Amino acid sequence: MRKRILPLYLITLLLVGCNLDEHPRDQIPEEQAYTNAHDLFMNTVATLYNYIGGNTDGQGLQGTGRGVYDLQTFSSDEAMLPIRGGDWYDGGMWETMYMHSWDDGLELHNNAWLYLYKVINLCNHSLEELEHHQNMLTKMQYTEYNAEVRALRAIYYWYLLDLFARVPIITTSQASMRYVQQSNRTQVFRFVIDELLKVCDHLMPDNSVKPGDYYGRVTRPVALFVLAKLMLNAEVYLDDDWTDKERPDGSQIRFQIDNQTMNAWEATIYYCEEIKRYGFLLEKSLITNFMVRNEQSNENIWVIPMDKDLYRTQNCNMLRSLHYRHAAAYGFTGENGTSATKRVLEIFDYNTDQEDNRFKFFYWAGVVEDLDGNPILDRTGKPLVYYPDKVAKDLSNSPFVETAGARMQKYTIDKNGTKDGKLTDNDIVLFRLADVYLMEAEAKFRNGEGGQDEYNAIRDRANMPRRPISLQNLLDERLLELCWEGWRRQDLIRFGQFKSLYEGEDIEPVIDESDGHTTVFPIPGDILKLNENLTQNPGY
Repeated sequence: MRKRILPLYLITLLLVGCNLDEHPRDQIPEEQAYTNAHDLFMNTVATLYNYIGGNTDGQGLQGTGRGVYDLQTFSSDEAMLPIRGGDWYDGGMWETMYMHSWDDGLELHNNAWLYLYKVINLCNHSLEELEHHQNMLTKMQYTEYNAEVRALRAIYYWYLLDLFARVPIITTSQASMRYVQQSNRTQVFRFVIDELLKVCDHLMPDNSVKPGDYYGRVTRPVALFVLAKLMLNAEVYLDDDWTDKERPDGSQIRFQIDNQTMNAWEATIYYCEEIKRYGFLLEKSLITNFMVRNEQSNENIWVIPMDKDLYRTQNCNMLRSLHYRHAAAYGFTGENGTSATKRVLEIFDYNTDQEDNRFKFFYWAGVVEDLDGNPILDRTGKPLVYYPDKVAKDLSNSPFVETAGARMQKYTIDKNGTKDGKLTDNDIVLFRLADVYLMEAEAKFRNGEGGQDEYNAIRDRANMPRRPISLQNLLDERLLELCWEGWRRQDLIRFGQFKSLYEGEDIEPVIDESDGHTTVFPIPGDILKLNENLTQNPGY
């Protein structure tokens, strides 16, 4: 699918009571967009993939800031945005994420809600147009296109489920936020699963990472991955009162799959095994998955396609982390912001004899050099050095204000990147097989079936000594393997370890989150004002 995707014409967002600011100059009337089967596909299915990534704040599943990815990452113990003097205070937003002291007015919550429902509304519109114009399609085409759009919509509802729990289920583009009804978490969970199960067999079995007609699209392996995630987190997603300190037992939750009754862990294992049937393999080198032109990865399952000559989709994650001079050495613009927390250093055994081999691949630490091996100088003319263990919530009065914290180094530098390095040819990795191995290992362990072999496979690939499987080792391994990939918040919640980052003797909890209310974000206040049928999540 390495081609420009046409924009979707005449888009409105009645859901949030406003119009999208999308009026391309080459826009044509909507009735001209559906004159034949090819145009119908391009303007109902293909166009939706313009929105998986983004080029402005709050848009896209990954690659941009102040949206979905930031909620999943900076509320966890994986990464932080320290206050660096006059930089990164941002009205206290990042400190709020660090301390879990957010309320319903936080920009990140509002951005994520609006973005996710925007794409859902576009999917609803596409489904309506496909049905209205299905006479242009063969029966097989209509079935496949309908399935793909419904699967994509289900994935976006999964993100809403994970972040906000109690959300409206809307299946028409003509709905107004003023009248929609709120569903509880169980209802949303069941809706997502039912939608994926209904369409999964109608999705194409093709690999969506390799260049071709299905590059970047939702194919059957992508849907199977989401089903595995849903089953793995079923204890969380089926808990409609997450503040009572009780949760369903995954071994007692039942699903009917292929005429078999399975508990949540068995269902997770089933879908992980199904994914493996599609030929994905763990790469010998982990970096293969994140290198420039990583379309040849045999491990990646779903990506956001990146091509600086074809797409406007940006990846800002690494540039948000690099020191100004560090990025400048590559000809880019760095923001000197995000860094690893001290908890990350502990899990990676940083600067010890047991340091995990993956640390040097995922983080810059110590003396920094350019791509030719020359030392990079800081703004005082001295060699630039990152000090991972000097990171703190507020570095304003620290001598390490610009240099504290290990920085993101997960994607290979594309030295030919453009737009200050934001446009590169490294596809952004959303799903990959290593996660499948870790999901299966966890599900087997929780179900009393071992899981050591799958756990060993990840440790072996990293050339790290094997460890006995345990819940804590599995949680740690997920960070060691999947850091910066947007899973940490979800993992901590599932393992019952989601809490604010009280790092340092001078930091005291500012809220009581012992009831678990922060495991779900508040419904944005602006959304509540639009519809009196919606109520706020407990604890806010």
